[in-house]
Amino acid sequence: MSVGSEQERAEQDKRLLENLSRIKHTIIVMSGKGGVGKTTIAVNLACGLAAQGCTVGVLDIDIHGPNIPKMLGFEKERLSGSHLGIEPVSVLPNLKAVSIAGLLENRDHPVIWRGPLKMVTIKQFLSDVHWGRLDYLIIDSPPGTGDEPLSVCQLIPEMSGAVIVTTPQDVAILDSRKSILFARELNVPVIGVIENMSVFACPHCKKEIPLFSVGGGEKAAIDLGVPFLGRIPIEPAMVSAGDSGEPLIRLRKDTPAVHAMEQIVRRIVDHLQNNES
Repeated sequence: MSVGSEQERAEQDKRLLENLSRIKHTIIVMSGKGGVGKTTIAVNLACGLAAQGCTVGVLDIDIHGPNIPKMLGFEKERLSGSHLGIEPVSVLPNLKAVSIAGLLENRDHPVIWRGPLKMVTIKQFLSDVHWGRLDYLIIDSPPGTGDEPLSVCQLIPEMSGAVIVTTPQDVAILDSRKSILFARELNVPVIGVIENMSVFACPHCKKEIPLFSVGGGEKAAIDLGVPFLGRIPIEPAMVSAGDSGEPLIRLRKDTPAVHAMEQIVRRIVDHLQNNES
């Protein structure tokens, strides 16, 4: 993917703004560190919004570790083009997704790119993908505050907000605070913090066990003056659902994790609607 001439860049910038004008809300899902379940939250959030009848797009900007295709069940799908641009993969009638994995010949091959090429790719996904009209574009970012989240936040001038995912232990909280301050530095509103893997309910005695402590995400949100969106308990079914390409919220299982995720979806929708009024 070449950077192109000045005229080509100007035309791409125009396409990018036209594309964004057809998207009502753009939400970036971030985490300060890996292993906190950020992508799991992103796909369940997208499916939860789609279940409400919203038109939703999912953009995977984790260039080096794209997991969205696995978790949404389109690993074998390749991205294709039309006269309208790059066509996203249709997961549901009202849910589309795009990932760099759809362009790779071999999904096991690593993507070894420096920052400028990653920004070019992200910009092309935003400008040249035929998203159509969307109520929500959910952007799954890699962990940390590096090239990918920086690029997408700079390319989308009016980002609706960032959702920060953390686990309760101190080391994760420390990094999640950095994500909140990163968003503020870039003038991206923080929609709120989600505390994932909060407790584990014993399947035998039903007692809640705080494997990774509990309450750290809420405390970080209070300390930094941002909304706390809720806690999601550890649930083995959440893992198996993601591995099978069927996010748990889409299966509508009557479980504490699904109830927690549905409440979080409602809080995010309410937050964005309140900010519009």
